Amino acid sequence: MEKTLQAIGAAMASFFIFTIILAFLFLICKARKPTSSATRNLTQTHSVPNAVRLTSVAVDESTCASFDPSLQVSMDKIIVATKNFSPDLIVGDGSFGFVYKAQFVNGPTVAIKKLDPDAFQGFREFRAELETLSKLRHPNLVRILGYCVSNADRILIYKFIERGNLDFWLHDSSSSTDDVSSGPRLPLSWGTRIKIIRGVANGLAYLHNLEKPIIHRDIKASNVLLDSEFEAHIADFGLARMIESSHSHVSTQFAGTMGYMPPEYKEGFTVATVKADVYSFGILMLETATGMRPNLPKFYGDKEMGWVEWAMKMVGQNREMEMVDGSISREGLVEENVKEYFRIARMCVDELSRERPAMNNVVELLKKSLT
Repeated sequence: MEKTLQAIGAAMASFFIFTIILAFLFLICKARKPTSSATRNLTQTHSVPNAVRLTSVAVDESTCASFDPSLQVSMDKIIVATKNFSPDLIVGDGSFGFVYKAQFVNGPTVAIKKLDPDAFQGFREFRAELETLSKLRHPNLVRILGYCVSNADRILIYKFIERGNLDFWLHDSSSSTDDVSSGPRLPLSWGTRIKIIRGVANGLAYLHNLEKPIIHRDIKASNVLLDSEFEAHIADFGLARMIESSHSHVSTQFAGTMGYMPPEYKEGFTVATVKADVYSFGILMLETATGMRPNLPKFYGDKEMGWVEWAMKMVGQNREMEMVDGSISREGLVEENVKEYFRIARMCVDELSRERPAMNNVVELLKKSLT
């Protein structure tokens, strides 16, 4: 019996000593590991490329800047101005985020674009828009006033354009414009539409003829903003790219909006060129004159066809006057000018990109023919 008790005691002592050894080894191993995830992130940050380091900074720090000396920017002021990004203040949905109308305390009314932090390539789009817009000065381009990066939020601050976008004026006849008038909104006259198209052409010609040309890549009615005088301002450069003198930029993804993209995109080409912008501009010309959305099918007789094909057939049959938006007054509408307008649009939407005119040539054609 005594030997049995001694054996049990020895076993318990051995188990106790073994447990102490395991605990000691565990504490040593734990001490050798990084003390926090922050330490691991710091180590990784020093070994990754610049683009990823910038993302880490964007997540961990708050940086705001203004390109307008009269505007003081901070994230706190932006939150107050947008009422914590209230849905009631949303005035647009640009590439990768919403646009809010905001009023700074003792400051101007601005448009604030908050990029979606989960959007694909959202940080790259933010940088592209920031670096592009901050250097551009042209009366037909929206001016950027500042930016703010705070944690995952990336904010752009624009000059507010009073009358909203062209898409609204062409297609939303049920609304009024509270900022500039009371009562129902009148349809755009033919003269006003010509003015808008000229403004867009001037803005694009400026971009395409910079020392390092810029391709917008998403010209459409909702990216054309109208001020109180119905002067056009091209907006949303989230898809814009600086390109070299070759006038092309190789991209691995499609960019743009269905209905405005050139036929070469549908054939699998991913090279963005200034001629792709020219095509989108031609679509915008047709949409502005007809009041019809470009992504909807049309009928020519009993045959259903694409929108551009329908427009080309109508022009080919000298039926341009039938294409003009029915809400436009025919009083003072000169058929010769209407036909010339559609002729220029037809040149811009040529299926072969090499046959499309350059935007500076389009500007001259519009100036010469549509006085």
